[in-house]
Amino acid sequence: MVTAYGHLTYCTNIHGGETWEDHFALLKTHFPRVKEAVSPHRPMGIGLRLSDLASQALTADAKLAEFNGWLADTGSYVFTMNGFPFGAFHDHVVKAHVHAPDWTTIERLQYTKRMFDILARLIPGGMDGGISTSPLAYRHWYSDTPQQWKEMRRHATMQVVDVTGQLVRIHREQGKTLHLDIEPEPDGVLETGDEFIAWYEKELVPAGIAVLSKQFGMTATEAEQALKTHVRLCYDVCHFALGYEDHAAVMNTLSRHGIQIGKFQISAAIKAAMPADAEARKAIGRAFMAFDEPTYLHQVIARQRDGGIVRFKDLPHAEPALFDERTAEWRSHFHVPIFLEDLGELKSTQSDIMQVLTMHKAGRLTNHLEVETYTWAVLPEQLQLPIADSISRELKWVIAQCADKRDCRKKLI
Repeated sequence: MVTAYGHLTYCTNIHGGETWEDHFALLKTHFPRVKEAVSPHRPMGIGLRLSDLASQALTADAKLAEFNGWLADTGSYVFTMNGFPFGAFHDHVVKAHVHAPDWTTIERLQYTKRMFDILARLIPGGMDGGISTSPLAYRHWYSDTPQQWKEMRRHATMQVVDVTGQLVRIHREQGKTLHLDIEPEPDGVLETGDEFIAWYEKELVPAGIAVLSKQFGMTATEAEQALKTHVRLCYDVCHFALGYEDHAAVMNTLSRHGIQIGKFQISAAIKAAMPADAEARKAIGRAFMAFDEPTYLHQVIARQRDGGIVRFKDLPHAEPALFDERTAEWRSHFHVPIFLEDLGELKSTQSDIMQVLTMHKAGRLTNHLEVETYTWAVLPEQLQLPIADSISRELKWVIAQCADKRDCRKKLI
């Protein structure tokens, strides 16, 4: 929906399916119910997730026309898409394969360019549109040698530049501003705000200036501006909270470099302070391990009492370190409902969302707000609710946070 702080929606990666027919059927089942609950009288945007297989089907003129007709009939529109998961995302083991194929492959390049062709045909006039994507690759696939690491980054960066060229052409030919939103996450090649900004300035900008200047006859300044228009950061609040990052510091550094935030993915992780008492730690360990399930990676990032950080690839990898006396806090990569802060023995990183939204309200840092809790089906049973009700409750919670100082539903001027 259009709010005073941007377009607000939820990411449809919460719904299963891999074919377009499955995607569309689930949209028609769930989205109208959510819209009726949170935006019954105004248009509402969709954060569309398409698998590679579904994206191939939706390039057909007849299918795209049918979808556009449904959007018009339901008072809906598409302004952001999720191009991170390439294949099936539910009901089978995903784990690190969520990154596959990564940005070193032609498959990832073709999929992303196809998604932008679709978005260009869906997005209403006057809006910018974004597609979030993998932080280049899963870092542990390329950690054997420094040369392997360097070559992977070079090749992935050049493919991002290739997509940028496509977006420049779309802007010149159609007047539409579309952007690729890189999403740092635990164990991604780009894992933190600092890593993303360093890659952007030291690798993406030089490579992009060389290619875009030659391809479009741009000056170096024009080429850099094109990059900073069409390649942005997907700021997943859960991921930044997991790394104990200083949100204000990250956003100030982005601003200094002129790097834009493509969208906020509004999401929460689980956390707990680690007490000295052994029995209390054991209870916290049991609470964390209740979230251990076989579908997704649930990395743990432990903050040490001296301020250091220790990273574990998944919850079972962290379990042996539960009684490390040097550890002050655990946080784990499990997207929990954003309207919950108290989970019993554990807490959520909801306060990070509130901090980010406060900064966003003060400075309008992006046009796109997308709630992303995709783990409903694998949550502990006591946290599971009907999907449409859960999504609606999350969106209403965001609206309530926005309404602290002024009405978040107010139309943009």
